[in-house]
Amino acid sequence: MRVFVTGASGWVGRGLVPELTAAGHKVTGLARSDAAARALRSAGAEARPGSLDDLGTLHEAAAASDGVIHLAFKHDIAFSGDYAAATDADRAAIETLGEALAGTGRPLVIASGILGVLGLPPGAVATERDGLADTGEREVPLAGAQGRLDNARYTLALAGRGVRSSVVRLPPATHGDGDNGFIPAAIGFARQKGAAAYVGDGANRWPAVHRDDAARLFRLALESAPAGSVLHAVGDEGVPIREVAEAFATHLNVPAVSVTPEQAGEYVGWLGHFWGLDGPASAQITRDLLRWQPTHPALTDDLKEGHYFA
Repeated sequence: MRVFVTGASGWVGRGLVPELTAAGHKVTGLARSDAAARALRSAGAEARPGSLDDLGTLHEAAAASDGVIHLAFKHDIAFSGDYAAATDADRAAIETLGEALAGTGRPLVIASGILGVLGLPPGAVATERDGLADTGEREVPLAGAQGRLDNARYTLALAGRGVRSSVVRLPPATHGDGDNGFIPAAIGFARQKGAAAYVGDGANRWPAVHRDDAARLFRLALESAPAGSVLHAVGDEGVPIREVAEAFATHLNVPAVSVTPEQAGEYVGWLGHFWGLDGPASAQITRDLLRWQPTHPALTDDLKEGHYFA
């Protein structure tokens, strides 16, 4: 297949491009810089200059492809406080990609989130069936995350317009060597503060997945996910944040400390809104549907390998 990938030079994209090329697919990646273009070409992909805001480029590249994987998201804008602008840009991109693929039966796979997005009660284990309909019963706990949930629902609805659409929900701890996301950010804050914090008793759980297992799931979704599928890229159903903080403490030689929700921002900065959330998630439906089985290290094992602390 000729596959167009947005976010191809990002964290998940750097695992996905070799996954796709090894399976015989021809990849074109959206590149918003010369450095990104060079990285894509060195990984065996073609580079298409542009950004998420270049809707004409997105339409042309999608129309010329046999399928699209949309990974890009303006995380820098979202976490600086303007989540609405990030989700608005994401919606415009998804609408453009959907228009290009409408009526073709070709796949459109997008990345979305799990933690703090689905509006489930504390302690509930999220499944792929959650968050599919807007019941209005619960608000999502993270400000602005409603927009991303709405974008995922829009993508699923494209199945009614002749697009083989699917949504892959990613955990915040999509980890591995070279990670530049939530886990290294939390480690950086622990270094700065001289303490590895957890909220309350630290029993709140985060789902997690190794980046390369997630990349394989995106490929499987592209190749065979039925239209309208929701998939969970989850290896660890729920890792207690206290265990994560204690691993930080061991490697950094700092204490692991309990903090109140109000203190979380002081210890983990912009992660304060996330660090105390409890959001375990299952991937059983995904595993049964696509025969996907994670094979790479779990989060706590990955932390023990030491590359996060080098």
